[in-house]
Amino acid sequence: MVVHDRIERQLLEHWPRLFGYAVTLTRDRDRAGDLLQQAALAALSATNPPQEPVMVRAWLFKVVRNTFIDGHRRTIVESKHAATSIEENEVWGFDDRVIAALSVRQGLDRLGPDHREIIELVDIQGFRYAEVSDILGLPLGTVMSRLSRARLALLDVIGGTVRSLDRARRRSRGDRLG
Repeated sequence: MVVHDRIERQLLEHWPRLFGYAVTLTRDRDRAGDLLQQAALAALSATNPPQEPVMVRAWLFKVVRNTFIDGHRRTIVESKHAATSIEENEVWGFDDRVIAALSVRQGLDRLGPDHREIIELVDIQGFRYAEVSDILGLPLGTVMSRLSRARLALLDVIGGTVRSLDRARRRSRGDRLG
């Protein structure tokens, strides 16, 4: 029962980040909620969860990922439906940070699932390379090279949008470009 309570506490503590990761995987908030519920059930019913609290966080992300993969495979077998794209209701403002964040989000939506997932885990969720290696079941070098390619692909997709906004802001403040 003690292990069950520890897993439950960790689930509650990391629920927002797990949900964000689930949204990244499913690209749909409703499906992400369903995925997270299934993953929570799997985590709570696990027979051999990690004993160290530090390891539980990465393990929970791995449970979410594996639950997603299992569900995706099941969906392919059951039906040949294509994944639906998400429509995000973003509030547009005139703040450069909001525009840059939107550009990155839209760029992430245009990346392939492997690139999107690796950027989500390292750059958004803040996992170390070794933790991502464990979550994805990949060698450390593969994680680093995929992340590098994913970042380059994201920069290619968003083009000069973020850089040009940064330059415009510097000019408006009177800063000199280097």
